[in-house]
Amino acid sequence: MARSYSPTVRRRRLASELRRLRDRAELTIDEVGEKLECSASKISRIETGHVGVTPRDVRDMLELYGVESDELEELVQLSREARKKGWWHNYSEVFTGAFVGLEAEAATLRAYQALLVPGLLQTAEYTREVTRASRPDISAAELDRRVAGRQARQQLLREPEPPQYWAVVDEAVLCRPVGGPAAMVTQLNRLTELATLPHVTLQVIPFETGAHAGMEGAFLILGFPEQADPDVVYVENTSTGVYMEEPPEILRYTLKFDHLRAMALGPDATLEKIAEAATRYARET
Repeated sequence: MARSYSPTVRRRRLASELRRLRDRAELTIDEVGEKLECSASKISRIETGHVGVTPRDVRDMLELYGVESDELEELVQLSREARKKGWWHNYSEVFTGAFVGLEAEAATLRAYQALLVPGLLQTAEYTREVTRASRPDISAAELDRRVAGRQARQQLLREPEPPQYWAVVDEAVLCRPVGGPAAMVTQLNRLTELATLPHVTLQVIPFETGAHAGMEGAFLILGFPEQADPDVVYVENTSTGVYMEEPPEILRYTLKFDHLRAMALGPDATLEKIAEAATRYARET
């Protein structure tokens, strides 16, 4: 799962460029659809990255926009890359939407969780228990696939050039005995192990802090290495996820994360808090 390539990010970048070039050409979506003899809704879906686009369609659009040959060929090649499949397509029944593709190419990941261990830090047993609890009707086969998919995602933190990962969690995450005391000892040991990696920072917000900026729910801010790819905020619920890309939304969640990490225990004190919780669970096994 090399991090040098993500078709999801390529599609997003291509969509942004096509939208920018159409605006520069002073053409409306309806006018483009009429000139290319296709529906305006197709052009709209291409520009929002909701559908893929063939190199032939990209070439036709760019010629209509008066794009010069060098830039045209570069974007046509980008459209070819955007049509390839990432490793996560092997888990298409598990991963829906663009999230994993965006995560795969992020340079920075800033996560906040109030109730759960963040997905990239979960043990297989923890993932299994959480999934089973949230989906009581899940089949054994689907449960296994979801656990395997989560484990595959976690290889991201073991890549030669991993993203900078910063997670802030509420102390409630440490106190909820998901899977029982023995499972929690294993999970907390995993947190300690990962928190010692140079590219991973973990902080806990203790109960005594009281009300804080993250009480509305979990979120993740994804940052990308290329300036052409702006940050994305991902907010997940039980059935789907919401992506936020507008600058005011990014700023709001960035400030929220800054407040959370300022209120949380420092990394060393966090490891002590995790060790204390692990010791409590060990006594119960």
